[in-house]
Amino acid sequence: MPKDVNGVELNSGDNVSVIKNLKVKGASTTLKRGTTIKNIKLSSKDNEIEAKVDKFGTIVLKTEFLKKI
Repeated sequence: MPKDVNGVELNSGDNVSVIKNLKVKGASTTLKRGTTIKNIKLSSKDNEIEAKVDKFGTIVLKTEFLKKI
């Protein structure tokens, strides 16, 4: 079961917040700290989730940079 930076379990459909600015491969802009991501999907790896983000499309994020809200 994937966990966020605080050790809280993440489930499909949860909303999370980014805790630090992240450079996104293939994009010229960064994903800013505090960005809210809604309706996440769990991936096959425990430390990654999939999410649809405005201006970026569908991306894979490591759970160590996310906080459940």
